[in-house]
Parts: sequence; C-alpha cells; structure tokens
Amino acid sequence: MRISELSDRSGVSTASIKYYAREGLLPAGERTGYNQTDYSEAHLERLRLIRSLIDVGGLTVAATARVLSAVDDPGLPLAEVMGVAQSALPQGITPPTAGSVRRVEELAAARGWHVHHGDPAVRAAAAVLDAYSAVGRDDLAASLPAYAHAADLVAEADLDAVAASVDAARAGGDHGDREATAQTVVVGTVLGDQLLAGLRRIAQQNVALRRYGPPPEGTSS
Repeated sequence: MRISELSDRSGVSTASIKYYAREGLLPAGERTGYNQTDYSEAHLERLRLIRSLIDVGGLTVAATARVLSAVDDPGLPLAEVMGVAQSALPQGITPPTAGSVRRVEELAAARGWHVHHGDPAVRAAAAVLDAYSAVGRDDLAASLPAYAHAADLVAEADLDAVAASVDAARAGGDHGDREATAQTVVVGTVLGDQLLAGLRRIAQQNVALRRYGPPPEGTSS
C-alpha cells in the first residue's frame, strides 16, 4: 500500500509516519520506484502499536523508540524487555525521599519480592507516599499491604497473558514467537496501567454503592 493508504487506515498523518520512520520507530517501506514506497500490513500493525503506546500509554516518542528497540532485539530476555517498558513509563520530576523509598523496600521484603537497586517502580510508589505526606494524609499509607496483595494478583494475570501468548505461538507452529511475546509484555506493562486504573474506578463505584447505597435523588453521581 502507498503511504496515503497507510495514513488513511491507521489514522496517522503522512508527516508523522515519515517522522516515525526517521526516528527508527517504524521500519522503512520498500522502495518501488522514484519517490514511491510500498508499505505492508506489518507497517499498519506497527503504527497502531506506536500510537497506542503514545496516546493511551502516555509515552514520549523517545521512550516509545526505546521500548520498540527492546521488542525488536531477539537477544534481549523478556524480563529485561519488561524492565525497559517499566522504565519508559512517565516518572515524577522530584526524587522521592529516602524514608519513603525505604518504606516501599521494606514492604517488598515482607512480601518476598525481589527488588533491584534503583528500581523506577520503587521510586514511583515512594513518590506517592511523599505526596500523601505533603497533603497531610499519611493515614492513607496504611492501605499499602492491601494494595500490595492486589498488585500480586494483577502481576499473576499479567504473566498469565504472556504465557498464553507463548502457548498460542507454539500452537501455531512458531515455536514461541519471541516478537509477539515481547509485544505482549510491552502492551501489558504500558497499557495495563491504564486498564487497571479504569477497572479500579468502576470497582470503587460498585463498592461505594454496596456500602453506602445510591446517592439521594437530585444529586449528581
């Protein structure tokens, strides 16, 4: 397909398509003549992945490039692909305090979690504890053990999805399509945060309704 058709089908402007190709996010198309390039269905799928990571996952173009480079590297273990995806997620500007980092690390140790030094996920969680303190709500940190338990369940679901991707690839005769599995890791890590946030809000509404009943008539829900 020509770039105009690729643009129409993907919803991405031709200028952005050329930009992604220059930045290494999108493989180059096949040159078929002077000033003519053909693109395949694989380019369309890649564009959709790029836009999902940027528009839904909130990654920058540079971070998206790092994540896709990890997906494309056949020698990179899947655990490291996940680490690249986690590091690409938006991070706070102000470093968390040592006390909050220590508190998160102690929680992780109590649950038997392995945490490597400088883990961005630890910093992200610690920054939330600092924010609680800044608004005078240190009491909210008492929910940490319950959140950690829920996080374990979510992590199991995430890795179940990766295992299912591997099994599907093997069943299709691909003997474990590494690229497809790496994409599952990346999409689950980056987009999973947004999915979990949406489901959490739905669940909150349901639990609030069950505990406190419907709001009085005439009030907004």
